[in-house]
Amino acid sequence: MSFAVEKLDEIVLLSLAVNHGRDFIAGSLKENFDSLEKRGTSSLVNDLAVVKEMNKIDASYMKRKDPFEVRSKVQQKVLNLPLFPTTSIGSFPQTKDVRVARQNYKNGKWTKEQYDQFMQEEIKRVIRFQEEVGLDVLVHGEPERNDMVEYFGEHLNGFVFSSNGWVQSYGSRCVKPPIIFGDVSRPTPITIGTLAYAQSLTSKKVKGMLTGPVTILQWSFVRDDQPRQQTTFQIALALRKEVCDLEAAGISVIQIDEPAIREGLPLKKSKQGEFLKWAVEAFLISSCGVRNETQIHTHMCYSDFNDIFQSIKDLDADCITIENSKSDLKLLGAFDEYGYQNYIGPGLYDIHSARVPGHKEMKDRLTAICKGLKPELVWINPDCGLKTRGWEETRSSLSEMVSVAKECREEFLNR
Repeated sequence: MSFAVEKLDEIVLLSLAVNHGRDFIAGSLKENFDSLEKRGTSSLVNDLAVVKEMNKIDASYMKRKDPFEVRSKVQQKVLNLPLFPTTSIGSFPQTKDVRVARQNYKNGKWTKEQYDQFMQEEIKRVIRFQEEVGLDVLVHGEPERNDMVEYFGEHLNGFVFSSNGWVQSYGSRCVKPPIIFGDVSRPTPITIGTLAYAQSLTSKKVKGMLTGPVTILQWSFVRDDQPRQQTTFQIALALRKEVCDLEAAGISVIQIDEPAIREGLPLKKSKQGEFLKWAVEAFLISSCGVRNETQIHTHMCYSDFNDIFQSIKDLDADCITIENSKSDLKLLGAFDEYGYQNYIGPGLYDIHSARVPGHKEMKDRLTAICKGLKPELVWINPDCGLKTRGWEETRSSLSEMVSVAKECREEFLNR
């Protein structure tokens, strides 16, 4: 009898547990359903103004006024650049002082006035440095940017950040990817004041520096309640406004970096064409709102271009700079094989190494480049940004690069 009672107690308890579990699961499912329903109607997630702008997108958003052959002639009159124009990819060495300054401002130890003054002095230093080295098109150096994606995410609606969500990028370098939770828009200009200040310091052209829509998407944690294409187009529209504002502020060379287009290529070949189509369209949306006079650059690295080359051509950037020397000119083969008629800047030296290449080495590399490309279309630049390099090696490398460009320029013109 006692045994039967014990078994009955077990059955009752089990039944209660099952019922409780069922109620708990049902409650959790309802809570989740209610949360998703609220998300679908939340004004934080859904921006009617963005939806209205998205509905306006048509073919006119994705085409420059005239083809490169026409634009390039107009741009040359404005920019008046020599054969083999020299530039850098964007970032300059970020010393401990620069990182501490950003941290002091973030932690409230510095006022905005203190921070702005420091950054202006750093930008002035970078501009003067480039003038001394002899670069033709300058950059402001990006001292205010913690990361090329995080920085822009911090200035766009629809993004949020974790405090310690670090992800390894390469080596010991880590980044905190943004979290895209809602519709993306640009509440205020992002880089206009900084670039206008940099341009006021020099008579040479200063290049506006932006991260492209596909790269911002790829290097973020992306919302899952709408197609990735739609999110990318929203980012592209926000960048389009920034590009047009830069042009209005007198910035006539604007670089939109897209190192992650190849990285985003789906593994399934059946899906690759669709991805490349809207990836190209997103870049065009961000870049095609300007006049012929404004020269649009893009930069790509970490890529094998052979299987996406037509898409690269379809970007219709006036100039593309690529990571080239690190691959020992192998990537350049695609541009030679498939033909590329816009400006191109194949990296002349590897910025991932502290080694300073010699004059002959860089000249030999430029000579090899000109065997496959028209010299009048070639730009001279490092492989990538100089953020992780030191000032001494940067001065030596860039000075040698400029010297090679001038020497080859004279030789080609005297032929």
